[in-house]
Amino acid sequence: MLKSRRVQRLLALVILAALLFTPPLILLADQSVDGSFSWLAAYLFVSWAFVIGLAAWLLERRPEE
Repeated sequence: MLKSRRVQRLLALVILAALLFTPPLILLADQSVDGSFSWLAAYLFVSWAFVIGLAAWLLERRPEE
């Protein structure tokens, strides 16, 4: 079993990041609605910023006692 809650949360973050960057979700973001604009760049930027923000939030918190 995992020792602390921080380790569990970081493991969940890794799993979330792996799911966000799987090819099926990336291919969904790559499809254009009207044939002219693809949301791929926006999806990648927002999801990467979300993962970095969560990692910073988790790692900057004080350790639990």
